[in-house]
Amino acid sequence: MHNDPELSGKFLGTISADFVKVSDSLREASYQIRKAGFDYPIFAICKEPQPIGQLLFDPLRNGTTWYYYASFANEFLQRDLIASDKETDFKDAFKDPDEFCCLFVIDPTFTRFVFIPYPED
Repeated sequence: MHNDPELSGKFLGTISADFVKVSDSLREASYQIRKAGFDYPIFAICKEPQPIGQLLFDPLRNGTTWYYYASFANEFLQRDLIASDKETDFKDAFKDPDEFCCLFVIDPTFTRFVFIPYPED
């Protein structure tokens, strides 16, 4: 539930390059998720298709490096991706969704939550 220093070297470049392309859409999706009554929007990103959330961006169709899926904390709790005894810790660590995008980075070597600020308008 924090930015891992390992991320900067291995993934930050490709995540940042993609994020510039999709940040406006992710911000809108975050708003729509919250408007629908689901708190704590989470965007799972990975290099291979996976079953979490709903697909927003496919690298083959959208020219991104990563797949992007829209989800929210309740799905992560139901799938035990957030342990029930860690729910409060997760919610306390969650940053303002109007200012930060919560990415759940899925990679064979690690899986982490990363909060990236949306670009200034």
